Amino acid sequence: MKLYIAEKPSLGRAIAAALPKPQKNHKTHIELANGDVVSWCIGHILAQANPEDYDSELKKWRMESLPIIPQQWQLKPIARTRAQLTVLRKLVKQADEIIHAGDPDREGQLLVDEVIDYFKLSKTKKAKIQRLLISDLNLPAVKRALNSLKPNSDFMPLSISALARSRADWLYGINLTRAYTLQGQKTGYHSVLSVGRVQTPLLGLVVRREQEIAKFVSKPFFQVQAHIALSSNEAIAFTAKWQPSESCQPYCDEEGRVLLKALAENVVNRIDNQPATITNIDSNEKQQAAPLPFNLSQLQISAAKQFSMNAKLVLDVCQALYERHKLITYPRSDCRYLPKEQLKQAKGIVNTLAQSSLPCNKAAQGANTTLVSKAWNDKKITAHHAIIPTEKSPENISLNTFEKNIYLLIVRQYLVQFYPVYIYQQTKVHLLIAGGHFLTQAKMEKQLGWQVLFPKSKKAQTSDNLKQGYDQEQTLPALTKGQIVHCQQGELLEKHTSPPQSFTDATLLGAMTGISRYVSDAAIKKVLKETDGLGTDATRAGIIDLLFKRDFLQRQGKAIIATEVGVALINALPEMATLPDMTAQWEATLTAISEKNASYLNFMQPLTNIVTEMVHGASQQSFSGLPKVAFKPKRGKKTFQKQPAKRAS
Repeated sequence: MKLYIAEKPSLGRAIAAALPKPQKNHKTHIELANGDVVSWCIGHILAQANPEDYDSELKKWRMESLPIIPQQWQLKPIARTRAQLTVLRKLVKQADEIIHAGDPDREGQLLVDEVIDYFKLSKTKKAKIQRLLISDLNLPAVKRALNSLKPNSDFMPLSISALARSRADWLYGINLTRAYTLQGQKTGYHSVLSVGRVQTPLLGLVVRREQEIAKFVSKPFFQVQAHIALSSNEAIAFTAKWQPSESCQPYCDEEGRVLLKALAENVVNRIDNQPATITNIDSNEKQQAAPLPFNLSQLQISAAKQFSMNAKLVLDVCQALYERHKLITYPRSDCRYLPKEQLKQAKGIVNTLAQSSLPCNKAAQGANTTLVSKAWNDKKITAHHAIIPTEKSPENISLNTFEKNIYLLIVRQYLVQFYPVYIYQQTKVHLLIAGGHFLTQAKMEKQLGWQVLFPKSKKAQTSDNLKQGYDQEQTLPALTKGQIVHCQQGELLEKHTSPPQSFTDATLLGAMTGISRYVSDAAIKKVLKETDGLGTDATRAGIIDLLFKRDFLQRQGKAIIATEVGVALINALPEMATLPDMTAQWEATLTAISEKNASYLNFMQPLTNIVTEMVHGASQQSFSGLPKVAFKPKRGKKTFQKQPAKRAS
């Protein structure tokens, strides 16, 4: 008997639909006519054992029992799914051949592997297990996947990486949460101080950002703008900005902005009604390729910017589009590339979209499927590919507003792969006026290409141009190097430095995916430039959501800020626990394990040492800044009540 083990029932039913009929449906599995069986987990049906499962004495939290480091790691059945585990045990015993059909990521790999390992299969039987990778639940895609089975042993590094992550979270979370909660109790805070290797550094990012905003003092800075005409008696043709010289640097900030008004005023007076020499002209044609298709994090960032949707909501909507509607491929992907094999389905997908009544139909009709963007790159594919629409038509499918918005975002990001590149002419003109250097930049669009699918308002275009250094929306006249033009007048512009912005859903996700920007150690920063990330695409939404549930974070409009407890916790913890350096490096090592470039022991041994050191150092931390929380009996249970803070005497 051949046994297929899917990660969840929806995937199991999709697999069964592609296998021979007739079939007999049961609550826990599906029997095929040839005797084969399709069954499933229900997400995780095994969990890391609790400390008290190793030793009953560990149920009580005591500092002297820390750190808790299992010598032989144990898993235990989750109570609500125990019946499914029992069925799987029986089926695995009966099976001659097992097909692993977990989701195509490291968590999906571990989820089924740990169930198989729990049943203690023989080495011979385990060596024969095959891997079924499904990222699209529609029938044609599932059939293609069934014809492309691979040895499950090929994916063992992915499983080991997930196992290391799971055990690391247990070691770090259990030990440090107990240590710092016990320390907090000494100062009258009798609630749990949850600490995690990802959640705490993320909270630290938010707390430090708010502290920067609170301490920020706006300062004026000054720019000089030259108004240039082709001759002294003609109208203004364009403007150029003064570029402070090396001798001006003592009067500038670290970003090169002039802080001394008198210096800028002197430049204005010197350039009024003066000749200006064009010293150099750089004019180049630039091409910009279409943005890559989405992975989960980039989709969440885009949805937060456009629709103010939080990460958890986006993930939930994606799961519905994938499992219920079968309109998109596997959503928990961390990859933004596509296998070249997928090009065979491209024409069918685009034609389906072109015939739909959704707003994407015109974009699909204009797509050219003979174009192949850089998104198709087999070398960039691991266990999964970017999130794209499936071949299934969206017609006659009732989508709510959230589902429609997310689906259309995914569709547009796929369709731009079949549009030409965006081409523009970039021109930089350097001028010398009264000994001072000035620069103007302009951009002229020559081919919109894929940007026709991203229409912008005039205001947005102007804002983008200013960010890129282009001087407003001006068009430069024909100019030549050495030409003498005329500066009719100088203009002093007084501006003010702006404080950092509070994190939003989009920028917090962006910080998690680009964590190297927030890492202080130069060596770690260098390592993380290619493999950075706090958490994974599949876990980031849950981590952010957890911080809200713990009441460590709160919302003020679109802004995400730390609560009083969140701030106090970060201030009380050792700096190592609140910075992303260590955790980001661990994430890089986990990725290296999955790519066979590091080992389990390389990761776990240093982590165990660090946890031990941090537990021993907990007693040195002061938690006096935490609000007072006391036990308040209620209906026979221990609850917590916050006490008013004492006034300073």
